[in-house]
Amino acid sequence: MGKGQDLPTVSILIPTLNADSVLENCLKSVSEQDYPKEKVEIVVADGGSSDSTVEVAKKYGAVIVENKLKTGEAGKAAALKACTGEFVALIDSDNVLPDPDWLKQMIRPLLQHREAVGSEPWEYVWRKEDGFIDRYCAMIGMNDPLVMFLGNYDRMNLLSGKWTEVDHEEEDFGDYLLVGFDKRGVPTIGANGTVFRSEFLKSRVSGDYLFDIDILAKEVKEKGSVKFIKVKNGIVHNYCGRDIGKFARKQRRRVRDYLYHLNEKKDREFEWGEIDLGGKRSWGLVKFVLSCVLVLPLLVQMFKGLVRKVDSAWLFHPVACWVTLWEYGFGCMGGYFRRAELNREGWGQ
Repeated sequence: MGKGQDLPTVSILIPTLNADSVLENCLKSVSEQDYPKEKVEIVVADGGSSDSTVEVAKKYGAVIVENKLKTGEAGKAAALKACTGEFVALIDSDNVLPDPDWLKQMIRPLLQHREAVGSEPWEYVWRKEDGFIDRYCAMIGMNDPLVMFLGNYDRMNLLSGKWTEVDHEEEDFGDYLLVGFDKRGVPTIGANGTVFRSEFLKSRVSGDYLFDIDILAKEVKEKGSVKFIKVKNGIVHNYCGRDIGKFARKQRRRVRDYLYHLNEKKDREFEWGEIDLGGKRSWGLVKFVLSCVLVLPLLVQMFKGLVRKVDSAWLFHPVACWVTLWEYGFGCMGGYFRRAELNREGWGQ
């Protein structure tokens, strides 16, 4: 594995839209990987940026493809169609690869376990210098607090001490876990540093959108089970910094886009209420709403987090839950009237 000729080719797929504020750090971390340069392809699918996003991408030798539909999911699909690597890494423009050996760490287990369709870091990297929202998301292991109550998250959560609460099979190989999912449920695996075998991913994606968390859900629906790798490393996600307004906007985008594609386009596979995990999913939603209304449960979680890792970012926990409840509640009601994706006009990182 140490020799360059033994390493497979990898395509880094990055959807962008006015992302020059974060893209430089992302691509710099990709360029610093201890991986043969000739075996790393960067494909940037741009949705019509008006800033210097495209110039930054070209600076790092990226292949630029057009994303007429502008959304991140459409950009990933466009980049996938254009890529040539044996493996693909779904990297968002606001991600940073924290270690020069990161790409090798993600690929190595997949060469050992041919039955696994992909790999993903098992945590988000906490950094003292990041904004409080990014630190908070790193500590709970997700960008959406509702997912914590549902239990189908996919990164290490300091409050639970687990990387997911979905029932699954798991074998520990030291630096990584070989896991198996079946009809009991699938976590929200697919974004922020997920690597897939290119042939597998291309066979599962058709049309103009790549919904990352749908990939494993679709495989389980069709085959009954799927094998995957959780690597014991992390990835940086510069999600919202200190901007609560941006956090609310991204929650609004999430629910509006999801409902549009679920109810109108009917092209989503990951249906939140479809696999109930023995009732845990339904109870999780009820618990989330009650916790937001009663407040005290959120404060208990906040103080529990402070005990496990002292960081003022935990104070954002109740706010994150209230904002999510507000945006999702109005998003679900408004979804019956506004049957369209959230407009990307003026969108930027």
